[in-house]
Parts: sequence; structure tokens; C-alpha cells
Amino acid sequence: MEEVACLKQDGLNNTCMFSKQSLQALKSMMTETTFKKGSNIFWEGDLSDKLFYVTRGRVKLFKSAYDGKDLVIHYFMEGDLFGEISCLGSVECSFTATAVTDCTVGVISEKDLEPLLLSNSSLSFEFMKWIGMMGQFTQIKMRDLLFYGKNGALASTLLRMLHGYSRSDEDGIHYTISLTNSDLAQLIGSTRETVNRMLQSWKNDGAIDYFHGSIVIKDLNYIKAICHCEDRCPLNICRL
Repeated sequence: MEEVACLKQDGLNNTCMFSKQSLQALKSMMTETTFKKGSNIFWEGDLSDKLFYVTRGRVKLFKSAYDGKDLVIHYFMEGDLFGEISCLGSVECSFTATAVTDCTVGVISEKDLEPLLLSNSSLSFEFMKWIGMMGQFTQIKMRDLLFYGKNGALASTLLRMLHGYSRSDEDGIHYTISLTNSDLAQLIGSTRETVNRMLQSWKNDGAIDYFHGSIVIKDLNYIKAICHCEDRCPLNICRL
């Protein structure tokens, strides 16, 4: 079995392309707001006039279908930037953001950000990189779902969870994040029953096991083969 160490968040954050000076400039205009677990930070269809920076806690971004089914696109953690604003091409929010845990979030208003981008070419260029990276993240996730089906999407999700939320032990790779099968189903646009069947099949093949109700990866190469993992994605892309 391939060894995977418990990775720190360094290098996983989606703001790694910003210089220290740029991040400090952004933080200087933030207004910190707290959100209780389960509360919505913004809704799909809201006016997109703010960006958000997670300083504490975890946030999920999801899209809701007409039948009530949710597809979780991103999980954001401390040091991540998210949101949509009109000067970057969005008039309305395309997704809903919900606090998974109690969170502290820095809110950046578009009316404050736009003059800074116009006067700071380095920051503007870094924002272009950030927008491109976020688009690439979504494209790769959709690729796994469309090309390799539910099995590939679930395998890809388990691999993404390894980065930032895992530790290696003698009996396999353990996750340090608690996600139910319903949570996993939302990450791949499926149902809990379908996830149950796939995981049971992988357990029967010896690829995974369980410890205190949590998944343990026993055969990492088995999981990688399902989604044709190429081991080439940077850490800030291969993550939840």
C-alpha cells in the first residue's frame, strides 16, 4: 500500500497564488462575520457583490436541483477564498454556501475590491490565476463524474479527501474528516443507497475497510484505477 502522510493545509489553500502583500491588502478590507453551523452565507440567486475568506471553520458550496437533490461542488477551509462578484463576470450567485461548522469569515465588498484591482496590477494578475484555478477545479470534478460515472466520481472524492484530511496507520489510511455516506452522495450527485452499494463492493474486494464507522483505505492503487488517477493534479486542485 502506498504511504500517504497527514498533510497540512499549506499548499492546499486556493489562495496560494496570492503574494503575502496581496493577501494582506485583501485582509485589510475584510469585515469579519461569524456564522453558526448550518447557517447559509449566501443563497443561489443572491446578488453577487461580495467575496468571502475563511479564517476559521469549514464551508460547503453546492448547487440545488429542481427535485431537491444537492451537488456539493467545494468544501472550503481556513485560508480559502470563495464567492462571485459582477466585476469578475457574475451578476447572481450560482451556488449556495453553508457553514458546515461554526465559522468566522472575512467579507470583502465588491465596491472596495474593484478600485484595488484597478490600481494594483499584481493583485489583478493573481486574481486571474485564482479564477482560472477555480474553473479548473470544477472542470476536473465534472470530468470524473461524466467520464468515469458514479464509481469514478466516488473514487476521486476519496482521493481528494486524502489531501488535508487523512493520516497513515499500520492498518491503512484513515480519514480525519467525518463525512456520512449521505455527505459523500452529495459530493457526486448520487444517493446514499448507491454510495452504500459501491463502498460495500470495494470492501468485498479488500480495497477499503471501516474503523469506528469511518472508511479506511487499504489499497490506494485500486481506488486510483477506478478514476484513472494520473497523479498530476496540484494539491490545491486535488482536494475537496
